Amino acid sequence: MNNIFLISTVYAGVISDAPPLTSLLSNVLNFVLSIVGVLGILGLVVSGIVYITAGGSEERMQTAKKIALESGIGITIALISLILTGQLASFFQ
Repeated sequence: MNNIFLISTVYAGVISDAPPLTSLLSNVLNFVLSIVGVLGILGLVVSGIVYITAGGSEERMQTAKKIALESGIGITIALISLILTGQLASFFQ
């Protein structure tokens, strides 16, 4: 009856089974950069739609070009960040 208050830790596992912190941070960063890449591609699609539907309006065409440029810069930064984090992760492993 005295064993009622004991908590069994048999199923807790060994601390060495836990993934390293660098692996966790790398996974989180890859997820965030993937989201940024998808948003950049969506920006390019929106830019194309705005440009096609501009109907000769110079202002809307300039807006579409600006959106495309900013989306391209965002995609480029995301890809460079992804490459750099991959290289740094392999360096620290």
